[in-house]
Amino acid sequence: MTRHSIWQAVSWAALAIAFFAAKVCAADSQPVIHGPAEACLGGVGGVYLLAEPGELTLDVYKRDRNRRGTSAELRAILTGPDRRVVEETTIPDDGQARGSGWGPVQQTRIATRVERPGVYALNVTVSQDRYGEEMVWGFATNCPRYVIETSRGHKDQRHQEPIVLAGSHAPGNVCFLPRQGPLRIDVSGLPASATKLELFDADGTSLREIPVVGQTAACSVPADVPRDRLPWRLALPARQATIEIDGVTRWDDGDRYPNLSCWTTEPAAHFPLLEYRWLLTPYSRTVNANPGERAETAFQVHNNSDRKRTIQLAVEFSGAEWPVELPAERITLGAKQGAPVLVRYTAADSGEKRICHLRATPVEAPDFTTYSTLEVRSGKSEAARSLVLPLTLKPYQHENEQFGYLPDYPLDNQVYFDPGNHPFVCMADGMASVVDGHWTTADFRRTVRQADGVDDRTAYRPTGTKIAFDSGGGVYTLASAGRQTALLHSADVGRTFTACTLSGREDQSRSYDLEQFSGHNALQGPPPVLRYALTASDPKLFWRRLHDLELFLPQFVDGRLVAGEPVLISHKCIGLAAHSGIPSCVVSRGDRVHVVWAEATEPAEKVPGVPTYVVTYNRATGTLGAPVLVGYGAPPNDIHNTPSITMDSQGYLHVLAGTHGRPFQYARSLQPNEASGGWTAAEPVGKDLSQTYIGLVCGSDDTLHLTYRLWRYGEPPHPHSHHATLAYQRKRAGQPWEAPRVLIVPPFSEYSVYYHRLTIDRQARLFLSYDHWSTFWFYRNDHFGRRRSLMTSADGGDTWELAIDLGTPGMARDSRDR
Repeated sequence: MTRHSIWQAVSWAALAIAFFAAKVCAADSQPVIHGPAEACLGGVGGVYLLAEPGELTLDVYKRDRNRRGTSAELRAILTGPDRRVVEETTIPDDGQARGSGWGPVQQTRIATRVERPGVYALNVTVSQDRYGEEMVWGFATNCPRYVIETSRGHKDQRHQEPIVLAGSHAPGNVCFLPRQGPLRIDVSGLPASATKLELFDADGTSLREIPVVGQTAACSVPADVPRDRLPWRLALPARQATIEIDGVTRWDDGDRYPNLSCWTTEPAAHFPLLEYRWLLTPYSRTVNANPGERAETAFQVHNNSDRKRTIQLAVEFSGAEWPVELPAERITLGAKQGAPVLVRYTAADSGEKRICHLRATPVEAPDFTTYSTLEVRSGKSEAARSLVLPLTLKPYQHENEQFGYLPDYPLDNQVYFDPGNHPFVCMADGMASVVDGHWTTADFRRTVRQADGVDDRTAYRPTGTKIAFDSGGGVYTLASAGRQTALLHSADVGRTFTACTLSGREDQSRSYDLEQFSGHNALQGPPPVLRYALTASDPKLFWRRLHDLELFLPQFVDGRLVAGEPVLISHKCIGLAAHSGIPSCVVSRGDRVHVVWAEATEPAEKVPGVPTYVVTYNRATGTLGAPVLVGYGAPPNDIHNTPSITMDSQGYLHVLAGTHGRPFQYARSLQPNEASGGWTAAEPVGKDLSQTYIGLVCGSDDTLHLTYRLWRYGEPPHPHSHHATLAYQRKRAGQPWEAPRVLIVPPFSEYSVYYHRLTIDRQARLFLSYDHWSTFWFYRNDHFGRRRSLMTSADGGDTWELAIDLGTPGMARDSRDR
C-alpha cells in the first residue's frame, strides 16, 4: 500500500470515527444532530429545512478532491421562508496542489433564530465547479426535517442529477418518493466489500434485496408494488456510491416532479416539500404606495400535488399590527393548479415601511407551513431613479427586492412600438396591447381566422416573440398550430388576427424570423419572413447544423394576405440562435430586402469562424443578387454565431458577425440600401472581448446600440471564478466603437444567460428586456415563474433606469390600480 493510500485510508477512518462520535454525543445531549454530518455529497444544490421557532444551526462541511487545480470555494447561503438572506458564508479552497488527492475536511457554522415556522433553504455552489465534481460537501443540523435537492449546473443534454456519495464507510440511506409507474434503480461505484443493497418502505418492510455484482447493483420495481408507505429507503453498506433512480434523478414525460432531485438521508426527516413546492409565491414582495393610501397586491397559491388540496391563509405581523385584509382565508385547488390571492393593505402615513407575513398551511398536511413577506413602502419607488451601473443582482434579491420594481405592463417578452409609438408585447397565447388605456391580451386561440375568411378556430400560439408593423397600422407576428406556421396580420390594432399560412417543410425542424423595426426600416407593407429548415446535424460537432434558408415576401393580393413561394437563400446556413439577443437577420427599405446569415463549413476546412454573408433581393425585379462575404464569426461551425443587420438613416447597412465567446466583427456597406456595392473590412468591436448573442438597433442620430453577454474572469463580485454579465456598447456615427459598459452582474459565478432583447421605439428610446438565468438548477427551481425585467434609456445609452411605465397615456398605473 502506498503512503498516499495509507493516508487516505486513515483519513476515511478518522471521518467514520468522527461521525460516530458526533452521533454518540448527540445521543447523550441536546439537540440531536441530523443530516449526514460529514462531507460526502457530490454535486451541488442545497437543503430545504422545515424549521420550527427557536435556534437553527447548520454545520457545513467541504472536502476538496484536488484533481484539476482550480480554486474550489464553496459558497453557502441560508435564506428564510421568504428567501431573504439570513447569512452567507464561504469555505475556501484547501490550497493543496493539483493531483494531491483528497484534502482535509473544512467546515463552517451558520446559526439563526427562527421567529416563525416555515421552509428555510441552504443554497450551495462552488467556484469553477458547477457540477460539483472537485469536492464533496455535507451538513449537520439540529432541524429534524429536511430534504436535500441535488441540483448541479445545466448541461446541453437530457437533465439528470445522479446522487453521488463519496464519504466514509458508515452505512448510508437514500430516502425518496418513488414514481407511480415502474421504476429502475441503478447503483455504481460501490466499495469492493459491498455484497447487497436493500430497499424498504417507510414501515421498514423489505421491498427488494439487491445483489451487488462488480461494485454495481440494479433492480426494477413494477407499478403494482404499493406506494402508500413513503418515503422508500435504499440502504447502503457505505456512503460510497452513485445512485440513479427513475423519477428522482432522471425523468420522463408524465413524472409528477420533473427536474426535482429531492431525497433525504433519514426517513423521519422527510416532509412533503414536493407536494407543496411553490405553495405561496412570490416569497417576498416589495410594493410602493402613497402615504396613507389603501392598495392591494397579488400572491399566487399553488398546489403541486396530484390531488385536490385546500390551503389555509393567515396574516402575521413582526411587531405592531397594521391594516391588512385577506378577502379569502381558504382556497381549494385542483391538482397542479394555482390561483391568485389578493392582499389589501394601507400604507403608513409617513415615509415608513410596513411589513407583514402571509402564511399558507395545507389543511391536509397541517405540519407543513410556510410564509411570504409583504413589505409596503410609503412614497415613490426607488425603481423610478436612474440606476447606478452596473446593477448587481444578489442571490434572491433581484429588481423587486432591491428597488420595489413592480410595473403594471406585461413582462412576458420584449416590447415593440407601432408607428404611433403604442406598445405591444407577445404573450404565451397571444398579443398584449393597450385598449382604452388598459393592457388587453388578444388570445390567438379565439381571435385568429384564416386569410380566406374561414373561421376554423385553429388554436394558434406565438412562434417567437417579434412583432412588426406597417405604415397603414397593420400588426404582424408569427404563430403556429401543430406543424403549421403562419404569419398573423391584424388590421384593427391587435384586437383580431388573420392567419396567412407559410406552407412547406412541415416534416422538418424549422425556425422563423421576421423583419422588425430596428431604427430606420419603417415597413410599407407586410414584413419579409425567413425560414430556417434543418437538413442535417453533425454527430461529431455538437453545434454544427445545416439549414436551408428561405425568404418569404408576403403581400396583399385583392385584399388578402398571400405568402407566395419562398426564395432559396442558402443550403448551408448554420441556423438561427434567437433566445438571447434576438438578432435582426433581415432589413428592408423600399423594394430592397437585405438578408444576413452565417454558414456551416466542412470540418476539415480551415476558416477563422462562420462565414457571414449578406444578399439583396429586389422586389421590383424579382431578382436575388449575389451573396457577399462580409466577415467571419469565431469559432467556425457554431450555431450560436447568428449575425445581425440594421440600417441607418441614409440606408447604409451595418452588420455584426455573431460569435461565441469572441469579439463580434463589424462591417458597413459602402453604398446605401445595397449589399453588392462593397463593404468595409470587418473589424472587432473591441479587443479580446468574450461576446455572445447580438442585440443591435440604430438610433435616430445613426448611433449603433449593441447589447450582449460578456464574460469576465477573476473580477468582483466573483473573484475566484468567471461570470457572465449583460453589457452594452455603442458606436456613434463616424466614430469607433466605445468600450463596453456592464449593465447587469449576476448573483452567482459560472454560466449565466440573460435572454436579453434590445428594441427601440419611434422616439429613439432604448428598451432592454432581460431575464437572468443561472446555470444552477437549485436556484432556478426555487423560483416560480420568470424574473424578466425591462430597462430603458431615453438619452442614447448614457443613463439607464428600470421602466416604470411605457410612456403611453392611461398606462402609468401601479399595483394599487389593479
